[in-house]
Amino acid sequence: MSAELVAQLFNDPRTLGALPDADAIGQEGVAGQGPYLTVYLKRTGDTIEDARFETYSCPYAVACGSWVTRWVVGRTAEQARLLETSDLSLVLGGLPLGKEHCASLAVHALRKALSEL
Repeated sequence: MSAELVAQLFNDPRTLGALPDADAIGQEGVAGQGPYLTVYLKRTGDTIEDARFETYSCPYAVACGSWVTRWVVGRTAEQARLLETSDLSLVLGGLPLGKEHCASLAVHALRKALSEL
């Protein structure tokens, strides 16, 4: 696991917070009932112009949400749909045992938001 990358994404989650004028919102999990993550997307034409996320989970969920929402900006919805949970885990250098669900939360929330575009 790349503890340095996870720490950087957790300590500087530039894309943390709601996006008031989002064109699409996707949520995985249920707020207040365990781990959850919400992704907000803003699109211009075919390109995702901005992306934000919210979660009140562990540092790994914050890091996953942060990476996904940084990565998706500038891509088309079709390109973004190609992201797999295993890709995110690989980029982060793996996730600790019991934290694999954090990558799944971020990718599935992204997919739900993409389905609205």
